Amino acid sequence: MSMFIASLNSGSNGNCYYIGNEHEAVLVDAGISCRETERRMLRLGLNIRKVKAIFVSHEHSDHISGIPVLAKKYRLPVYITPPTLTNGRLNLEEELVQSFAAFQTISIGDLNVTPFPKEHDAGNPHSFIVTCRDINVGVFTDIGIACEHVVTHFSQCHAAFLEANYDDEMLDNGGYPYHLKRRIRGGQGHLSNKQALELFTAHRPPFMSHLLLSHLSKNNNDPQLVQEIFDACAAGVYVTVASRYKESAVYQIGAVNSMENQQHRIPASMVQQPSLF
Repeated sequence: MSMFIASLNSGSNGNCYYIGNEHEAVLVDAGISCRETERRMLRLGLNIRKVKAIFVSHEHSDHISGIPVLAKKYRLPVYITPPTLTNGRLNLEEELVQSFAAFQTISIGDLNVTPFPKEHDAGNPHSFIVTCRDINVGVFTDIGIACEHVVTHFSQCHAAFLEANYDDEMLDNGGYPYHLKRRIRGGQGHLSNKQALELFTAHRPPFMSHLLLSHLSKNNNDPQLVQEIFDACAAGVYVTVASRYKESAVYQIGAVNSMENQQHRIPASMVQQPSLF
C-alpha cells in the first residue's frame, strides 16, 4: 500500500500537511482557512472526505487558525494535548476533542500516528510520525534543535517534511531585532538550513525517497538557495521546497527498493489515478 503526501501550505503564514493512503488521511496542523484548505485539496485531486482527523503540533496561530471551522464542518476529531488546547484558546466542540500523549500510537484506519516531544517555545509541542504498514512519513517542523527524538525518528522515514527555516547569514544581516534573532536560533526556536542539512546528511536512511523542506522564513531564507544546497547532497532523494504561497504536488511514497523509489518520485497528482485519493 502506498502513501500520499502533500504540503497544503508551509510557513509562518500557515502550515498544513496532508498524509494518507488510498482510503483515509490525516492533516498535521491546519493553519490556513477551511475554504483555502478545500480549494487546495480540490486542485490536487484530494478528497477531503478521506481526511479522518487533525493532529495538532502546538498552539501557535499559524498551525491552528483553520481548525475550528474545518473540524466543525467535517466532524473531524482534533488530536491535541490539554496544554495546547488551553494555550491555543480553540473553540472546539467537546465531542471533537481527543487528547494524546507522547509515544502512544493512535490508529486512524490503516494509518498509525505516533507523537513525540520536540524543542520549541510552546506549551507542549510535538512532532509526528505517520505509518502505514511499513512506510513511515515524518513531520519535523518548528524545532529548535535536532534532538535525540528527532534523529531517531528521522532515521526511520521514507519521506519527511523537514524544517529549514533560516539562513544564518541572512538572519545575521537582516532587520529583525536582536531578541527575535536570538529566539529563532535558540534551542527552542527554529532549525536553520545548516542544521537541517546536517540532520539530512548524517541520519537519512538509505530507503528515504522524498524530502519536503518546510517552514522557510519569508525574510531570512531563499527557496532557491535551500534547494541548491540540498540538491548537492541529495544522493538520490527527491528534494523539494514546500511553498508558503501554494500547495505542493502530491507525492506517492511506496515500498523500499531503488526501482520503486525512482517510480514514486513522480507526483501522484500527475498520474491519472484520481480514485486513489
